[in-house]
Amino acid sequence: MSGSGDELPETCKVYSNIFVALVHYPVYDKNGVVVSTSITNHDIHDISRLVRTYDLGGYYMVTPLISQQELCRRIIKHWVEGFGSQYNQTRQVAFATTYLVDSLEDVIRELHEKCGKKPTVVITSAREYVATLCQKPLWRFKEAGMTMKEDTATPYVIVLGTGYGLETECIKTHGDVVLEPIRGLGDYNHLSVRSAAAIMIDRLFARDV
Repeated sequence: MSGSGDELPETCKVYSNIFVALVHYPVYDKNGVVVSTSITNHDIHDISRLVRTYDLGGYYMVTPLISQQELCRRIIKHWVEGFGSQYNQTRQVAFATTYLVDSLEDVIRELHEKCGKKPTVVITSAREYVATLCQKPLWRFKEAGMTMKEDTATPYVIVLGTGYGLETECIKTHGDVVLEPIRGLGDYNHLSVRSAAAIMIDRLFARDV
């Protein structure tokens, strides 16, 4: 679902084969219990704008909760079709490629149907051992950025988990590779998912300087 309808629009974006998915279920809480987290207003706005800024193909918000879906649809419709589309047209542009689906499986299926090829699922995590635990290759930022930039025939979806990270079984089932975690200068390792998304996308797709 997007503000402009259920069909994914044709794009001529620089990285139109690259997508971002923010997963709210299945994720862990701080006690290691699998839960569904709530979508925040910042999740909708900030990552939509991030994806548009770097000319990516689109942004998927993943939640099976009907109440959360209805909230998101109202917000997106306001900015794409309602008063917000006239009040702030840059927000309208950002939300034009924001989609809402029930599951990560739906993201993979939609991209497969649109692109004619199964997407490569790039899992993100704050913990490097996740790659070993789930028996997935670990991608360094340089390798990942070069591969995705050069392989324009393959769709890629960069998957971020909310809460305390994606469920391990979800990673094992759907993930193809795991992106290396962001490392700060100290021991503190608690970035918000939106901050982490911005850092990762810039490292992967920033202009050469």
